[in-house]
Amino acid sequence: MKLNSENLSQLSQSVLRPAYDRGQIGQGIVHIGVGGFHRAHQAVYTEMLLNRGKAGEWGICGVGLRPEDRGMQEALASQDYLYTLYELGDGSDTQIQVVGAIVDFLLADDDAEALIRKLADPATRIVSLTITEGGYCTDDSTGQFNADLPQIRHDLANPQRPRTVFGFLSEALARRRAAGIEPFTVMSCDNLPHNGRVARNALLGFARLRDAGLHDWIAGKVSFPNAMVDRITPMTSDAHRVRLREETGIEDAWPVVAEPFLQWVVEDDFCNGRPAWEEVGVQFTEDVTPYEAMKIRLLNGSHLAMAYLGALLGHRHAHEAMQDGQLRDYVRAYMDRDVTPLLAEVPGIDLAEYKDTLIERFSNTAICDQVSRLCSDGSSKFPKFVLPTLLEQIEAGAPLQRTALIVAAWCHYLRGIDERGETYPIPDPRAAWLREAACVEERLVETFLGLEEVFGHEIPASEAFVAAFRLQLERLRSLGVRATLELTMAE
Repeated sequence: MKLNSENLSQLSQSVLRPAYDRGQIGQGIVHIGVGGFHRAHQAVYTEMLLNRGKAGEWGICGVGLRPEDRGMQEALASQDYLYTLYELGDGSDTQIQVVGAIVDFLLADDDAEALIRKLADPATRIVSLTITEGGYCTDDSTGQFNADLPQIRHDLANPQRPRTVFGFLSEALARRRAAGIEPFTVMSCDNLPHNGRVARNALLGFARLRDAGLHDWIAGKVSFPNAMVDRITPMTSDAHRVRLREETGIEDAWPVVAEPFLQWVVEDDFCNGRPAWEEVGVQFTEDVTPYEAMKIRLLNGSHLAMAYLGALLGHRHAHEAMQDGQLRDYVRAYMDRDVTPLLAEVPGIDLAEYKDTLIERFSNTAICDQVSRLCSDGSSKFPKFVLPTLLEQIEAGAPLQRTALIVAAWCHYLRGIDERGETYPIPDPRAAWLREAACVEERLVETFLGLEEVFGHEIPASEAFVAAFRLQLERLRSLGVRATLELTMAE
């Protein structure tokens, strides 16, 4: 049965569905970058409010800026923008829900002017983003906006025909300013430290180059709340689609699969109103810093620790890696001995219980989270998820062998072949650049750590870290992953 509005009433009673009139829903949120995470996270919180008869003005209009977004737009448009959230947990933690919070979807390639008008419309009060860690055009080593990118230069030269998120936001905000319309809040939902601050610096960096007056207006009027977002959302596979159809009869062109766990901590800083998300479990706070440090360093950092070593061992799913006792013990040791001592107190959180929950979530066999997904975009993830911990360890004179092993495993992984002799692609926009640095034979350590855009200046200047990295890389290359883990855990 094709998923669409007409067929909603025919779904099994076990499938949750919208309990509101979608035809009466306004579009107060424009979301740029509609993928699995947005549909399993922010859209679901909004759906929960809509199902309570609230937030009727806060429906979501999706936006795609890349040619690759057409597939998602067409899939959702073919089923009236409905989609199925398939929550899968080990045991009985399975829930199937049809979500209707997204009510439209615009593609920049089809009509850039229509998108600008949508963003400039007074009804648009929040513009949210999931544009990936690398989508903010920011130099990770300096934190500065990269104005030299060709697409940024295009948008500065052609403000009425933008291609990038910052070009579209700037043009829409310029029109709102000229018309005396209050600005929208820019809300990053990406998985990076101080995501609101990153979004603010990037947009202001663009606006400064375009129009000093616009820059000052944005700086004084637009809010950019920081947020910690959390939900493991693997890529939807054909196996997921088949299982959904067999269990429910639903034919969904692009369902989204997620774990049962769901968390969102947001700074309460919105310049033009917001939904009452706190009524459905969102935690609003004045300072999200301790929550995001906990999550990014413990969850995302540990994901990298597990994923690159797991990939080298030939594991293809996260639960397979966590069923490997040697690898699981190393991940927990990294959490306990390297990350936790550097974390500030997190209000309302027991860190020991949180780490237990992470191990349980990583081990979820039902969602089949892909190691390749966790390994993707390492050049953007390392500066945000692992290197902040490493820099603090260097400053504190702490032992470096476990953290150095994560970096060494990434370098070794970039050769593209595991210990079973099987090859795999390197899913990173900088893959060619990375592989060139990771595959040289002479001065490999100096060449790889010399990737300034990733490692900056302080890390390669640390003699202690360089020695630890060199040792772990030599072990991986000569002894293999298992012997390296055994030696590391014994130290």
